[in-house]
Amino acid sequence: MEMIDAPEPVITRPDEVKMKLAAIGVCGSDIHYYAEGKIGSQVVEYPFPVGHECSGVIVEVGKQVSRLKVGDLVVVDPSVHCGYCDQCLAGRPHTCRNNKFLGCPGQIDGCLGEYLVMPEFTCFPVNESLNRQQAALIEPLSIGVYAVKLAQCANREDTAIFGAGPIGLSILMKLIADGFEHITMIEPLKYRLEKAGEIGAGVLIDPGMDDVKSKVQEEFKELIDVVFEASGEQEAVDNALEILKPGGKLVLVGIPPDAKYTFNMDLMRRKELTVINVRRQNHCVEEAIDLVRSGKIDAEKMVTHHFKLEQTANAFDLVEGYKDGVIKAMIDFN
Repeated sequence: MEMIDAPEPVITRPDEVKMKLAAIGVCGSDIHYYAEGKIGSQVVEYPFPVGHECSGVIVEVGKQVSRLKVGDLVVVDPSVHCGYCDQCLAGRPHTCRNNKFLGCPGQIDGCLGEYLVMPEFTCFPVNESLNRQQAALIEPLSIGVYAVKLAQCANREDTAIFGAGPIGLSILMKLIADGFEHITMIEPLKYRLEKAGEIGAGVLIDPGMDDVKSKVQEEFKELIDVVFEASGEQEAVDNALEILKPGGKLVLVGIPPDAKYTFNMDLMRRKELTVINVRRQNHCVEEAIDLVRSGKIDAEKMVTHHFKLEQTANAFDLVEGYKDGVIKAMIDFN
């Protein structure tokens, strides 16, 4: 990774806005591109700027922009949908046939820079209600909000989460905000497991030290109703099938490095388990903003490290290597 001088982006359409970046979060998918050069079929060709979790301050608006003004602090939804394909018309812009995503190879250059131009509809003004860091954290939080929404679980049900990274913690915070009380976190890194406990997970399991199913059964004799897999690890999927009760739901949120999972179909069939795939988020940005604005969720609890833009390579190395107790690293601008 290197920093280069590049032309400042310009507005080319009347519905676009230009912003000066305020804060950027380093995401696990950015790390996949950095460490492995791809996510599934999406392959990086150097040079390419990544990054999609960001907030910015509007510095220029196109002629047709009516909802935003210069000086607004905005949350950026990195997904740019077309608005006219079958998916968009069905209320599924996150699976738009013509979707272009910020920081995705072959789609839109990422936000790791000083300025960014985006369509107005992707930007949500927050001004005095959120600070710059909170605004940048809305993107990962909205994925947690969407995952819980898709699961359609009642707060009387027992839930478990594999992986206490930013997405796993976002799911945890959303469940707590919704009144769930019996939440189990399974995570092999001690500092992340402790963070989940600080936030409110009731049962903490280290899969490197304990048999996951046995520990779960000590607390939940009939096992778990809904399991969220947010680690991208095959072992987590295997354990999830073991701890789900018959009729339970497995919600896949993590990204496996090799783009594949295998499933014990005998166990899945006998238990009649439902598998739910999560594709980013759909219509959950405003809900995530409201949850932070109201104080129901403190998204900043997941932030552990801060870097300047010129230190971005250090931030990526830290996150890629799980060093120094990192959970969420932020790139901050003055």
